[in-house]
Amino acid sequence: MSENITSVLIIYTGGTIGMVENSQTGSLEPFNFHHLLDKVPELRQLGFSISTVQFEPPIDSSEIEPDSWVKLVHIIADNYDLFDGFVVLHGTDTMAYTASALSFMLENLNKPVILTGSQLPIGMLRTDGKENLITAIEIAAAKNAHGEPLVPEVCIFFGNHLLRGNRTTKISAESFNAFVSTNYPPLAQVGVHIHYDENQIARVTRKPLRPHYLMNTNIVVLKLFPGISEQTVRSILNIPGLKGVVLETFGSGNAPVKEWFLNLLKEAVDKGIVIVNVSQCMGGTVQMSRYGTGSKLENAGVVSGYDSTTEAVLTKLMFLFGHKYPSKVVKENMNCSLSGEITLPLHN
Repeated sequence: MSENITSVLIIYTGGTIGMVENSQTGSLEPFNFHHLLDKVPELRQLGFSISTVQFEPPIDSSEIEPDSWVKLVHIIADNYDLFDGFVVLHGTDTMAYTASALSFMLENLNKPVILTGSQLPIGMLRTDGKENLITAIEIAAAKNAHGEPLVPEVCIFFGNHLLRGNRTTKISAESFNAFVSTNYPPLAQVGVHIHYDENQIARVTRKPLRPHYLMNTNIVVLKLFPGISEQTVRSILNIPGLKGVVLETFGSGNAPVKEWFLNLLKEAVDKGIVIVNVSQCMGGTVQMSRYGTGSKLENAGVVSGYDSTTEAVLTKLMFLFGHKYPSKVVKENMNCSLSGEITLPLHN
């Protein structure tokens, strides 16, 4: 093949898209992705050089852990100079977590890493897998007039939308449009043509890729609910080795102002635990100074997550503490955009 032919590496981790029905038992089983062209012969019409690598064995997305993210980073970093773009096939359940993690672990990324999957196996008649896969490959291969990649960042393509990976959340187990990015617009809309919104897409960086492999899993998500008990909050905040807490609050960052609750938060912060306030609402941003309840969290040392998703804050805390940054530095970075995961107010 000519050296000018665009090359894309497909990394199959597991998930519904790579399943086929066993003709004897009727159960779904993963197929060997090295035979991808047999299942999707349309790929030959794209005119790209397509290579595949797969996890052995493939992993259901509910089994994905930070070790899987590290494995993905190794594969991408080891093949970075050999391919123009990467497509990661992944189960939908934890795809937003993986996309968020990769956005931090692949520092200075200047090539597309497009995650996709499907709600129906690729071998089924009504599958959404073929369209998702083919379009994800086209996006991973897309270049501008200067020969630069159109989308040099970690994204999720699903249904008809290309979304920034660390802005996404899965909202449906049934719909072919399973993911949303309520606080950041789509990077591309896909219909008859692919319409890219270049104003929303990250700029190509000239810096060399800097892969990261360290993640600290001593992070928890604490979702508030009416009637949450002191014992519950105390137990969570006193988990041995705890480093960070994603505090899912109400509305624009509100929480109970009971004395015991605020005292427990302050005690945790004083011990060096970083607590980040994110909203349980699908859209909008945390504004802790808007109501008295939120400002009391701020006074207790809780950090605002602004409009970040839970997935982004969780993986960002894992990433920062994985590199053994002290709490003060982690807090500072939580109020910075490392890879487009957060919209900061103008006065910041």
